[in-house]
Amino acid sequence: MSGFPSRPLASHMRQPSLSGSGGGQSPALVARVNEKKAELESLKELRDLSAAVATQMEALEQKLATLSDGTEAIALVLSNWHNVLRAINMASAKLPKPAVQPEDTEEPPLPQTLVRIPTEHAPALQAHAEGAAEGESR
Repeated sequence: MSGFPSRPLASHMRQPSLSGSGGGQSPALVARVNEKKAELESLKELRDLSAAVATQMEALEQKLATLSDGTEAIALVLSNWHNVLRAINMASAKLPKPAVQPEDTEEPPLPQTLVRIPTEHAPALQAHAEGAAEGESR
């Protein structure tokens, strides 16, 4: 053997009781241990519930980001409706009025077909249209 004493190592430590009543332990200590065990279980449950709430919040964040993007797209479309309605009104104003409307059709005539023109040519087209309007007025 080595130079260590032959006494048992755990002789200075308190041995756990084998009986359920805690023979040498005071009832207050047993109650405190049981209270701490219940507190530990509650904390574990709180941890699990907190993790679930965090996961739901992350999912909600993603849904709100999608909703925000969709709202911006809708706002962009709605901001353009004024121009669309103005163009329809202009096309309807230039619609030729028939002298006699056939009685078999009760529907009013449709406005002229609208054509989309790229905006990069808009200044040149507007200048051309203004030049033509001045030429007609002379």
